[in-house]
Amino acid sequence: MSTVVSSGYSTIQDALGAQRCVILDGGIATELPQTGPGRGHEDEALWGVSAVALAPDDVLDVHRRYVAAGCDVITTDTWGLPTALAGEARLWDAQDEPIHWMEVARQGVRLAREAGAPAVAFSLNGDLDRPGGEETVALLARAFASEPPDLVLLETLSLVRPSLFSVVEGLLETGLPVWLSFRRCRHGLCGVYGQHWGGPEGDAFGRAARRFEELGAAALLVNCIPPDHVDGMVSYLRDFTDLPLGVYPNLGYYTSAGWRFEEGVGGSEYAEMALRWRGEGAQIVGGCCGVGPGHIAAARERLEGTKPGRERPRQPAGENGRPSSAPDAALWSDEEGRPLYPLEFPDLVAGDEVFTPTQGSFVVWKHLFRERIGRDRRCLDIGCGTGLQTIQLALNGADHVHGIDLDPDAVALTMTNAFRNGVSDRVSAATADLFAWVPDERYEVIVASLFQTPVDPFQNVASHRPLDYWGRSAVDHVIGMLPDALTPEGEAYLLHLSILSQARTKQVLAEHDLEAKVVDYTFFPFADHFLESEGQIARVESLSDAYHLEVGGEGVMVAYLLRVQPFRAHSAEPSACG
Repeated sequence: MSTVVSSGYSTIQDALGAQRCVILDGGIATELPQTGPGRGHEDEALWGVSAVALAPDDVLDVHRRYVAAGCDVITTDTWGLPTALAGEARLWDAQDEPIHWMEVARQGVRLAREAGAPAVAFSLNGDLDRPGGEETVALLARAFASEPPDLVLLETLSLVRPSLFSVVEGLLETGLPVWLSFRRCRHGLCGVYGQHWGGPEGDAFGRAARRFEELGAAALLVNCIPPDHVDGMVSYLRDFTDLPLGVYPNLGYYTSAGWRFEEGVGGSEYAEMALRWRGEGAQIVGGCCGVGPGHIAAARERLEGTKPGRERPRQPAGENGRPSSAPDAALWSDEEGRPLYPLEFPDLVAGDEVFTPTQGSFVVWKHLFRERIGRDRRCLDIGCGTGLQTIQLALNGADHVHGIDLDPDAVALTMTNAFRNGVSDRVSAATADLFAWVPDERYEVIVASLFQTPVDPFQNVASHRPLDYWGRSAVDHVIGMLPDALTPEGEAYLLHLSILSQARTKQVLAEHDLEAKVVDYTFFPFADHFLESEGQIARVESLSDAYHLEVGGEGVMVAYLLRVQPFRAHSAEPSACG
């Protein structure tokens, strides 16, 4: 069905075309009076929708105050309808006689029109994406036939499930423009306190945004999150979609004692935040719970005459989304002046089946970070896992970093995390079996943090590979391939556990004209899989110089980080491993 563009929505399109910021209203329910039966927001699930039927004058007054503040779009006080229809809250329990929900929908539009709204957005929450949601959409189309809004605003969405695309398609079949708004920030699903849920995001939400655009959605927004979590979302979404983008965060938090609003965030402070979002490219700006007409009026005035920018913020803003006005404090930093508190650690998500970084991984990362390893070089990360070392090499300024891992999920996760850290343009990754992999180029930096556990030869393991009696198959294989994989001036960083023989490592290095030096070390407690191999570890230690420590009755290994280079006869550094 083709989209029906009303005169009200035409003014929105004209404003967007002229690069004028479209001003959305603020939180309706939190502006309603909080006394009297059916008024206000005493029922969180319905969020004030009962006032449409039981206290329409209150709703009308709130709408009029937002119109007076200069809003281009007024949202109906109908956000809670999908929740009521899902059975989680009963709208019609507010009085003796049942309330016809479709009449509430019509009344919601009428009140916004009566208030003089330039354009009316019919508000629905994410509970529309539930069983029965498609039927609700079809019935809404009947309600809209007599009281049509100018657009539909599906708000506070969270999960992007296949069913959501069907719901959006159904809304589009009403012929009205559809705006979608999500509780999302750069870290994924976001709550009113800024807490995060969910697994790896990467570009998944961005790709969903692209699909919403292809379906015919008219705008994409984020809402119902703290203002400081808005930063970075517009620029993130702009990488994927050409849709108009908007933001309207909360200024309060819902607690068991009711709503608590942030102190010290008045109109001027909110206007400065709005200006920052505008600088990032926001084309629609408004507010959610706790954002009143005064905030909106100040933001509208401050945004007058501005154009959407293309800024890409690297760091979140100060507390409550405002730039900090406190005097600069002496920060903990390293010798090069880089901040150490908080530590500039890559933004990582982990997968259920992918090894998360261990103490060994962290000591490798620390050295890469501290020494800025990889700048202007081509690098290889063997056993990339979550992509920690891959990403840090790229953040250090590597020309390109290629990661390989036996696990396809690890490869996908590495690329996801590379995107989260803004280095995906200089990162590639591929699934590869290390023992069958042949490098097709030479690298200036190679990093390898690999599995190292002696295996009992009497274990009945079905495998084409020999059992790893000494626990060093992967380490020895990497050492053996370095002459063909490293450039003549290149260097490799290899994690080496103390339960592997130092003497044997020195021998293998010498066989391949390589030398090594310990550049760092850390302590590595026995994890479960090491405990399962305690007997074999004891055999290896009895037959070699391998060792571990006993601390308080617990086994602790030492994880050494080796810098391996082609042997140089006149090298100033010793060739010994320790």
